[in-house]
Amino acid sequence: MNTDHWLESWKQNKIGFHQHEINGYLSSFWKQLNLEGQSRVFVPLCGKSLDLLWLRQQGHHVLGIEISAIAIRDFFVENKLSFNHRQQNDLQIWEADQLTILQDDFFNLTANQLLEVEGVFDRAALVALPIQLRQKYVQHLKNILSKKASILLIAFEYDQSKMEGPPFAVHEAEIHELYGDSYEIKLLLNQEALDHYPSFRSRGLNCLAEKVYLLTPTFK
Repeated sequence: MNTDHWLESWKQNKIGFHQHEINGYLSSFWKQLNLEGQSRVFVPLCGKSLDLLWLRQQGHHVLGIEISAIAIRDFFVENKLSFNHRQQNDLQIWEADQLTILQDDFFNLTANQLLEVEGVFDRAALVALPIQLRQKYVQHLKNILSKKASILLIAFEYDQSKMEGPPFAVHEAEIHELYGDSYEIKLLLNQEALDHYPSFRSRGLNCLAEKVYLLTPTFK
């Protein structure tokens, strides 16, 4: 899964991963991060997710990262948001009130760009990546993220031999392997979810668990 894959997906409107409503797990569990209303929060590989709007409605200053200009423009246009689009060196920046989306590869992000981020919502980033890139993704996130930032993470568990990703299966053991050295990992929900994703059944699955984790930093 390289950047060309995602750019082409948006170009051809093959965006089955996009949810047309706010993620229910976000609204149910976000409060467990115990953030102040004005806290800065980060949504990696954000696409045109409506979750950005929900987080802003909570009073947060929201930062997203997305490679596709189509996805970003659609987000602002479809939600009738007045926005400013500017270029800073090689970086495209799209902004509305309390909401910024950086148009770039996630792996180009720096710690300076994530200064003061206190919370992260990862619904579609980790599970969008094959295992080799998942390891690279998590290591880069640890390198650039504030040491005080907690993460609300959603992952799928299923038999990877029955369906090709994305979304990929990321089992609980792998979550601990990736994050356990730096975060306390709390499982908030373990739910059979295949009925919520009928297209996965048509792709070969007969069982799908969706899990929600709270990752609280333990490193200083």
